Amino acid sequence: MPRSDSGKPAGRRALLRGTVLATAAVSSGALAPVASAAADDRGGPGGSPGPVPLPEQHPAVEDFLEVPGGRLWYWDTGGEGPAVILSHPGTGSAEAWPHQQPALAAAGYRVIAYSRRGHYRSSDATAEDPPAAEDLLMLADHLKVPRFHLVGAAAGGFVATDFALSHPRRLHSLALVNSQMGIDEPDFQATLTRLRPPEFTALPHAFKELGPSYRAVDPEGVHAWEAIAERSLAGRSIPRPKLANRITWDRLETMRVRTLLTAGDADLYMPPPMAKEVLEHLPHAGSLTFSEVGHAPHWERPGAFNSRLLQFLAGARFPAGTRC
Repeated sequence: MPRSDSGKPAGRRALLRGTVLATAAVSSGALAPVASAAADDRGGPGGSPGPVPLPEQHPAVEDFLEVPGGRLWYWDTGGEGPAVILSHPGTGSAEAWPHQQPALAAAGYRVIAYSRRGHYRSSDATAEDPPAAEDLLMLADHLKVPRFHLVGAAAGGFVATDFALSHPRRLHSLALVNSQMGIDEPDFQATLTRLRPPEFTALPHAFKELGPSYRAVDPEGVHAWEAIAERSLAGRSIPRPKLANRITWDRLETMRVRTLLTAGDADLYMPPPMAKEVLEHLPHAGSLTFSEVGHAPHWERPGAFNSRLLQFLAGARFPAGTRC
């Protein structure tokens, strides 16, 4: 049995208890089997993305890692397979991956996720914190993961990009899911500002991040997503991850890690033209654009997302402009 930091056996439990119970209550049915995580997600009206119940989670150990000035909550499915570490969006936490955890574990991967400082069950973020990528490095070292696949969604992609620039030899691959990546280029930032009026900030997180097709067909899924965001943020603003590197076009062009960049054609934060611009500066990247998806393809179309992610982890490369 896996052990905690103290060396005592750590109990195994189902993750995302609150989300799973809430979803079960409103759906009045049993949770879908693990296989549903890779099911077709085109069951909605007119072939649009349809409801996908939260799948049963693979057993995992939950624990805390003490880091300078705080601690990080994480879970780890264990196993002998290649490790995949999941870096969550700004509105999420280690809870943000219920559709990916069982699918990746069933494919033989060791799946790990953690909450950054300022998110659910981890310590508060402060101005004195080290760069978020250094927390990730400490977690990988603590779990004795010398190399791993890194998946970063939205703000989690800021950390993932920063980690890839600072510690490229620790990565097998890098998947950046609908992320602005912390890019510090004046023209890029000006375009992002132009896309969102000042009133945008005050809109509900679910409206800003989940596409209209998903919100129309899966209110239970929206509720589960909102529950994770509420537990993570508890009414606070989203902490911006501290970065070790200034992420510019020149720095991105030095990256040699095999990379996947995803976009959603209904994403209000990172629409496909912006992803295309980024792709021009990533020499070893492929791309996927998910139709009828907002800022969270891993949540809105988990079947399609998981299928493509597993292909990518196994070595597949997607030419620029690939759609699904």
